Amino acid sequence: MNQQGLDQIQVDTDNLYREESFTDVKVASVRRLVPIKIDGTDDDSRPAIYTGSAHIMSQMGPVPVSAQIEADSLQEALEKFPEAIKEAIDRMIEEAKEMQRQESSRIVVPKTAPPNISGPGGAPPAGPGGGNIILGS
Repeated sequence: MNQQGLDQIQVDTDNLYREESFTDVKVASVRRLVPIKIDGTDDDSRPAIYTGSAHIMSQMGPVPVSAQIEADSLQEALEKFPEAIKEAIDRMIEEAKEMQRQESSRIVVPKTAPPNISGPGGAPPAGPGGGNIILGS
């Protein structure tokens, strides 16, 4: 991540957008970023950007989900909203499954007894942290 000193922060005046929000007050929230010029007028040389967001219920409560929507108009963005959110949820589920796979495949090395301290047959001594079962031949 590129970190700049506070004295080096500048606004990218060639990449300005006006934000507009639309909602059905039930499920859908759609945000439209309209490209503008530095004087505040619309910049018709760049396309608007649409994003959708919603909350889904999980066992742990509401989870926010958002997705970019490829659309040329608000109507098209609203029509594509359900599929965009479904795809975002599917990606979230796949990412969670991959994290579980990675976590379950981690090699966990158990703590061993300090050198030269062992019970019968080289087993760790019984007591706190040690087992009371000794396997022998």
